[in-house]
Amino acid sequence: MTTPLLEVRGLHTVFHTEAGAWPAVSGVDLSIQPGEIVGLVGESGSGKSVTGFSIFGLIDPPGEVIAGEVLFKGQDLRGLSEEQMRQLRGNRIAMIFQDPLMTLNPVLRIEEQMLEAIQTHAPVPRAQALQRCVQALEMVGIPAAASRLRSYPHEFSGGMRQRVAIAIAMLNQPELIICDEPTTALDVTIQGQILYRMQEICRTHGTALVWITHDLGVIAELADQVAVMYAGKIVESGPVGQVLDAPAHPYTRGLLDSLPGAIQPGERLRQISGMAPSLSNRPAGCAFAPRCAQAQPQCSTSEPERTTVGARTYRCFAPLVALDPAA
Repeated sequence: MTTPLLEVRGLHTVFHTEAGAWPAVSGVDLSIQPGEIVGLVGESGSGKSVTGFSIFGLIDPPGEVIAGEVLFKGQDLRGLSEEQMRQLRGNRIAMIFQDPLMTLNPVLRIEEQMLEAIQTHAPVPRAQALQRCVQALEMVGIPAAASRLRSYPHEFSGGMRQRVAIAIAMLNQPELIICDEPTTALDVTIQGQILYRMQEICRTHGTALVWITHDLGVIAELADQVAVMYAGKIVESGPVGQVLDAPAHPYTRGLLDSLPGAIQPGERLRQISGMAPSLSNRPAGCAFAPRCAQAQPQCSTSEPERTTVGARTYRCFAPLVALDPAA
């Protein structure tokens, strides 16, 4: 097996308050190969975005990454200086945020922002850099790309701003892109075009993606592997086809059952009862136990350890399916 491009081991991120340190990410492990697409899914508040920000080194006080390793091609990013991280960000590692206003400067033209993203990392002649900018905008479906370079962010719609943010992230052909729900603001047609283009980039350049989303339909279409998060932990992971076709964890099953396509016309939409626990009120034992129809007495007192069977992992005392180690 090849060396992982990105390997996350035992990642712990907390947010400090007067009442103590509240865990947002608790012991996350991820392994991503070059060219691989890994989907990170779960409800809002499950820790998906905090995991992405922790990997990218963008956790600010009162948040803090307190433990774990983030190995990029064998190098622990947590040991790098801020200047070293700046050289990596936007170059070898990029991130696409859910809100494009986190990426775009409202007082600079798109041209200036895209040129800066290129020329910060390499002495590329202006004419050549501009050509790359136009190609990137065309790739994400922005018409009259050359003329739109002179526009300001407020002259674009929300969906168009998101496309610009995606184009900026791909300018330097990074080896890893962390995508925090980047197609949420896009219509279905453009979303399909972006997903196809991202898959093409992965195949052509060996770029790896961490795709953070709550949309299991996108993950089914896009990802090679999927990791399901709940209350700051990965409760199930494995090849996307295996996990979505035969989930082992009741939470994964609940997410799939809540999709409109999983019911007959006129049937009431199924949902997971209750709400995800807050950072300050994590239950003892399995965090999902209060909402789980399969819960057993030990689930409320003991936390299940991670079980690995073949290419799949899960954290559950009573998995829904018997996994085949040879699968």
